[in-house]
Amino acid sequence: MTIEGGPKRSQKVVFLQPVLTSLVALLAAGACLSPTGALAQDQLSPDEVAALRNEIATLRAQLQKMEQRLDAVTSAPQTTAPAAPPAIQPPAPVATTVAKASPPPAKPASAPTEITWKGSPQFTSGDRSFKAKGRIQIDVGQVDAPKGLADRGLGYGAEMRRIRLGGEGDLGAGFGYELELELSDNAVKLVDTFVTYRTGPWLVTVGNHNPFQSLDELTGDTVGAFMERAAFTDAFNFERRLGVSAQYEKGPWVLQGGLFADDIDALSNSSDGPEGGDENNSYGLDGRAVYAPKLGQTQLHLGASAHWRTLKRVTDAGTRYRQRPYVHASNSRLIGTAVLPVEEEVHYGLEAAFVSGRWHGAAETYWQAAELTTGTRPTFFGGYAELGYFLTGDTRGYRGGQFSRTRPSKPLGDGGVGALQLNVRYDYLDLNDRGVVGGKQDAWLAALIWQPLGYLRFHLNYGLLDYQGTTPLRNGDRDYKVNVAGARMELDF
Repeated sequence: MTIEGGPKRSQKVVFLQPVLTSLVALLAAGACLSPTGALAQDQLSPDEVAALRNEIATLRAQLQKMEQRLDAVTSAPQTTAPAAPPAIQPPAPVATTVAKASPPPAKPASAPTEITWKGSPQFTSGDRSFKAKGRIQIDVGQVDAPKGLADRGLGYGAEMRRIRLGGEGDLGAGFGYELELELSDNAVKLVDTFVTYRTGPWLVTVGNHNPFQSLDELTGDTVGAFMERAAFTDAFNFERRLGVSAQYEKGPWVLQGGLFADDIDALSNSSDGPEGGDENNSYGLDGRAVYAPKLGQTQLHLGASAHWRTLKRVTDAGTRYRQRPYVHASNSRLIGTAVLPVEEEVHYGLEAAFVSGRWHGAAETYWQAAELTTGTRPTFFGGYAELGYFLTGDTRGYRGGQFSRTRPSKPLGDGGVGALQLNVRYDYLDLNDRGVVGGKQDAWLAALIWQPLGYLRFHLNYGLLDYQGTTPLRNGDRDYKVNVAGARMELDF
């Protein structure tokens, strides 16, 4: 028999053996002396009983001595010879107590996904969101020009003005994005395509977006007061461009600035020469400041912007400043300059607007200075003033330094007819300066907008355009008037 545990444990077993034997004998004797034992006292003589009692006393004394010796042995230090290396054997099973591992901490439950309706479903989960977006604009237009104009692009026209499809959302941790494709002018192009990062009052944008050129240019075409923007925004070639910008918005202040290259279409042009995208090294700096306090129920807007751009290689392609006769269905330009060798542009503008109950108004002035390679620096000018009134109990939206969506207080189908808006505008454009003759335009415009629902609008526009020094008639007359009219159905989401 192998006893594990070393010499001490072996000695304990040796001493315990006589103890166990004595205990057995003691128990047997006790059983004999018990009244119910097999050897009851009435079957033993007195001498035998006395002998047994003496034997039991002797066994008790021996037991006590054995316990004393055992205590002495186990308490004394033990000296053992070095043991030979044990043979390699499989380890004996060891009883262990394994603490039950605590389960891993439960992952926090993800935020539930909420679905809201903003013209299309918007999915939101915590600080993340996604919304499909798009728009449809169908236009018809009429340009009644004098018969002396031999331009077949005038008269009646219809077009799918814009078709857009894309998406926008938030990625979490302050990051967001927007991507839109637009079909217009028989071409598909990227419009708002960027990534944003928002922290506190700061917003950083990287991608294709508007370089803060004018209040009317920044106001979305689906929330504008007219079918088309002010004449100078097209004449001065305002457009989205690829760049990086930062915006600071706190209280009534909005400050914007950025560094921009050219628009995506120009940068991706695969042709050779100055119009090729790989040779396009133009860039510019743009900035805008807005102070928009609120006085009681009246929202005020005061703004200014400044822009500088060097065209570099694009100078060799030439630049034109021109504009359609208001409606976009016509590709004719009755006012415009010749192709100019512009190497640098500096333009700046002033803005003012208000929203007060049913009333709203806006006015802007804008100057465009073009540095030519010939050494001259003509400065062109444009501006407008408009006033609007809601025939229903609605008000124009305003947010973040620009006009925003109007939400009918009583939409069609919900106890009302939607929002009815009447707007008038005077629009001016002057493309004559320092030997450059592009003409002048005075436009008086009126618009009626019916918005039965938040994301659906119908337009009726009329305009009287007065031209001076523009495209000549057959008789050579450069001063004449043109009547225009347009209608639009637009859905955006």
